[in-house]
Amino acid sequence: MTADHDYTGRGFETVAVHAGQEPDPATGAVVVPIHPASTFAQDGIGGLRAGFEYARSGNPTRAALETSLAALEGGRVGLAFSSGLAAEDAVLRAVCRPGDHALIPADAYGGTYRLFHRVYADWGLDYTPVDLADPAAVRAALRAGRTRLIWCETPTNPLLSIADIAVLAELAHAAGALLVVDNTFASPYLQRPLALGADAVVHSTTKYLGGHSDVVGGAVVVADPELGGRIAFVQNAAGAVPGPFDAWLVLRGIKTLPVRMDRHCANAARVAELLGGHPGVAEVRYPGLPTHPGHAVAARQMSGFGGMVSFRVRAGADAAAEVCRRARLFTLAESLGGVESLIEHPGRMTHASAAGSPLAVPDDLVRLSVGIESADDLLADLRQALDAALA
Repeated sequence: MTADHDYTGRGFETVAVHAGQEPDPATGAVVVPIHPASTFAQDGIGGLRAGFEYARSGNPTRAALETSLAALEGGRVGLAFSSGLAAEDAVLRAVCRPGDHALIPADAYGGTYRLFHRVYADWGLDYTPVDLADPAAVRAALRAGRTRLIWCETPTNPLLSIADIAVLAELAHAAGALLVVDNTFASPYLQRPLALGADAVVHSTTKYLGGHSDVVGGAVVVADPELGGRIAFVQNAAGAVPGPFDAWLVLRGIKTLPVRMDRHCANAARVAELLGGHPGVAEVRYPGLPTHPGHAVAARQMSGFGGMVSFRVRAGADAAAEVCRRARLFTLAESLGGVESLIEHPGRMTHASAAGSPLAVPDDLVRLSVGIESADDLLADLRQALDAALA
């Protein structure tokens, strides 16, 4: 769905509240209505009222979300899906064919790796994991005439590596490929990949865009309407669309995205500082730290460093798992981006599918999704968990 208003020059906070969410023209309601209808009356055969005919193809609540998503990312076309992986799948179906080749991060999200390795590899799509922070390695891994896309996460999940989006866009386009950026960790509030040259942005809207751990969804935003049309065809043909209530929940979350992200960033910075000074922590992975290898790039292309922090426990895997078990305010759970703080052991949880592969994560790694609670309370909880686990 393309944006129906021009928000050029408006602040992000204004766009988050208003894009796609204007008062309902029929009733004046200031909140977008939930339209549960599966089918829509036609004004004569083929005479679609407001363009709607069947809810798989389009729904007014979903259309509002798609308009909002396009405006937030500064794109021409926004498309909503039933999950982040459904969004990824639609992009790959629209862009790639058997025999093609793709580059993926050497530390990609486990679900993305599973999609490439267990689904698309059998379909005939070849892929190469590469350190996307190393332009020379990316250039060497590109295959002339075969590489169709570079799949980028920045920051990555769970190691929080940083890639230079503008550099990757130049490399991709010189090779006749597209650059797709998973912007889930940063959110459009902190990072705008399309403005840096990316061709498509994907999100798990389950995370920061929804923000309340109560909905599963995904999104794709593109700058090129022709590419958007190809992905929209897959969206309709394959049918992995969100229901209207799910779309409404994401819209509700988007309105508070800026204020939530400000608190996520502030809390995460304090958590990273605490961890960096704890004797039981061997390494802290947070782009906001000057010691992070990607800090300079992150500072250039992001307006904040996000709410995700990963760290390695000096005593090893079992101690890392014990830290997760001992935490109280940080809930032991998968996912991320909600208002509540979460803790997990990626090697045994979200990234278990990558075990034994080149994308396996360190078994002493702990990942935090830092929420919006009192920072002092979060720090106290981490201190007691680390001290108890390492006693």
